Amino acid sequence: MINPKDYGADYLLVNTTNQFLLEYAPLCENSCNKLTGFTGDTGDALLCPNGQCYLFVDGRYHTQADNEANEITTVVKLELGQKQDEAICERIKPNSILGIVGKKVSQKRLEFFQILLKELKSEVKILSFDPFDTKQQTKIKEVVSLDRALCGSDFSEKINILDKSALYTNSEEISYLCNLRDFSQENAVKIDGKLLVLEGKSILFSDIKVSQKTDFEIKPLLDFDEIISKITESVRVDKSTINAYDYSLIKNPVCVQSPVKLMKSVKNNAELEHLKYCFEMTDNALMATRDFIYNNDGLSEYDIDTELTKNFKKFGAKSLSFKSIVARNQNAAQAHYMNSSKDEIIKDGDLILIDCGAYYEGGLATDITRVFVKGNPSVLQKKVYTIVLKMFLNAYNFKIVTGKSSGFEIDGLAREILKDNPVDNFVFSHGLGHGIGVCVHEAPPNLSVNEIAKTPIQNNMCFTIEPGLYNPEEFGVRLENSCYLDNGVIKSLTNMCYEEKLIDFSMLTDDEKEWLKEFRVL
Repeated sequence: MINPKDYGADYLLVNTTNQFLLEYAPLCENSCNKLTGFTGDTGDALLCPNGQCYLFVDGRYHTQADNEANEITTVVKLELGQKQDEAICERIKPNSILGIVGKKVSQKRLEFFQILLKELKSEVKILSFDPFDTKQQTKIKEVVSLDRALCGSDFSEKINILDKSALYTNSEEISYLCNLRDFSQENAVKIDGKLLVLEGKSILFSDIKVSQKTDFEIKPLLDFDEIISKITESVRVDKSTINAYDYSLIKNPVCVQSPVKLMKSVKNNAELEHLKYCFEMTDNALMATRDFIYNNDGLSEYDIDTELTKNFKKFGAKSLSFKSIVARNQNAAQAHYMNSSKDEIIKDGDLILIDCGAYYEGGLATDITRVFVKGNPSVLQKKVYTIVLKMFLNAYNFKIVTGKSSGFEIDGLAREILKDNPVDNFVFSHGLGHGIGVCVHEAPPNLSVNEIAKTPIQNNMCFTIEPGLYNPEEFGVRLENSCYLDNGVIKSLTNMCYEEKLIDFSMLTDDEKEWLKEFRVL
């Protein structure tokens, strides 16, 4: 067992992410998993002086963390809106030292920890390496350069509207700017690297090979430290996306919010038209899987997951945008259930939740969730499904004031609908939605109770609306449409049906019944 004292600290922060601060880091780079056994994508651990550790997870992972955490780990279940790093510092004694791996936290997060710990008369010690890391062999990956017809603008056009002398370290931003995709990965297509944009010259530090000629130079990732540390001119960086180690190498950093965050969130016409095609194919794959469920008996979660993947490939997907969730009954109450089991057999009266998505030629993610029922539903199943549908319909028809209305307001409306239609022991434990793009989760936009959701939604932004209700003793229902804003009106990218036998129409208002006519109900 690793002891914080061996690294000059009393406590160690152990992260789920890697040096690129990815939400979906490969499990082999997930130190939190190595310490706690937890396989979730987000949530960090605090290793204490006595060998005990705390695992901090939000509402999406409460049940999963309980099921996976090992004997030394205590699960800390964060409530909606609760800040993880504040909860971590509450468990650190005064006059202590917290060891933080410089490559595994953003500069902004590091500074936040320093402020919190100063109040405890404690301090941060920055570690130059991760004690849990195992050396990974560098592999040169051959990646795809997108056709302009799919991405709408080339690298030079994008860079020309940005300030020069800037460093971009966010993988999705780099993939977007360079129009590069890696379709060989599982559940991702982004390019990992660091993009340095100077006057008249751009360098991408990444272990990739591109067959086509590019408007930027490509150097090995290992060259980055030496080159960036020799630059004396000012370099613009975003402290929320650059890791603390990389930030320390820059002689004259100028801290700005990356303009690429907003730039890539507003889809151009080529991207939007391609996404419409992608969602048509996603609908086809999910509809074929729906038929498979209803036309066959004795299926397991695993059988359905396998058929879903086959259907995605049949309808042209190059890869999945995330590991599909196929969850029966109580498993569906885990928002990020990932272990589709051969032992979970679908029987009459069972609910099946499917959350899935894929990548096509343009390398933009699709994302959709639907719930099906084998045989006839119970009264409770219909009630919960209908309330979730009401939450979706009202959020979807929110009266947007372009450039002013935000996801924070839309999320609030959905919660008001739930407040007016409560159901005992079922909770809505996550945000209402998120942006979609190169990654299946991007921000802006964001629909939640968090500060980030207060960014105004602009035309051609793409985002999900996905209310859900969960009871670990019963089941979970989540209904998710990916949407976009079109001249101030929310429009759905998906046309996948809702289940008529799961809807209690007596619970819908006249407006909701009218709104439902926009969608297929089968």
